[in-house]
Amino acid sequence: MKPLIKICGISDLNFLNEIVKVEGINYLGFIFYEKSPRYVSENLLNKIKAFNFRDKRPVCVYVNASKEYIKETSSYFKEPILQFHGDETNEFCESHNNEFWKAIRMKDNESLNEVTNYKSASAILFESYKKGKYGGTGESFDWKILKNINLSQKNVLSGGINIKNVDNAIRTQPWCLDINSGVESSTGVKDINLVKDILKKLY
Repeated sequence: MKPLIKICGISDLNFLNEIVKVEGINYLGFIFYEKSPRYVSENLLNKIKAFNFRDKRPVCVYVNASKEYIKETSSYFKEPILQFHGDETNEFCESHNNEFWKAIRMKDNESLNEVTNYKSASAILFESYKKGKYGGTGESFDWKILKNINLSQKNVLSGGINIKNVDNAIRTQPWCLDINSGVESSTGVKDINLVKDILKKLY
């Protein structure tokens, strides 16, 4: 079974206009973390309010953000999924009354134990561990750790997925692939042709 696809780190309106027309993409991610080179500007956020996402669902990405900031920024989207990459508790994540995904930073096999802390998450996103860094490392972890995992939630694979390793990524049998830097021509600059190239390999 082919995984669903999320393109994350969208920060440009022109790319957003192109990506919504592409078949085979299910989720579009927007990063609300100021330290990220893919941080959503106020200008883009204002344009999103009236934007037609068609058959794609928006995902708002946060790292240890305040409840007020999450409420304010996510309100620009219709039925967004909230994705948490920081040290948020399950209680905090579910307090927004939105569907949410929780990222787990994979250092080793024991990192999997953290999953049990987030029973309310509809999906668990696995990403690379880098000391002092939350998400967006652009590097993949040892995907063998995920072999034969038994989750009650859906699993999303993230971290350094590109056209060269997407075949290996699929072998971990994720419910969804989260692709970010692997479809960029330079840091933070998404390339629609790179997206289409990866999709050709998948379908």
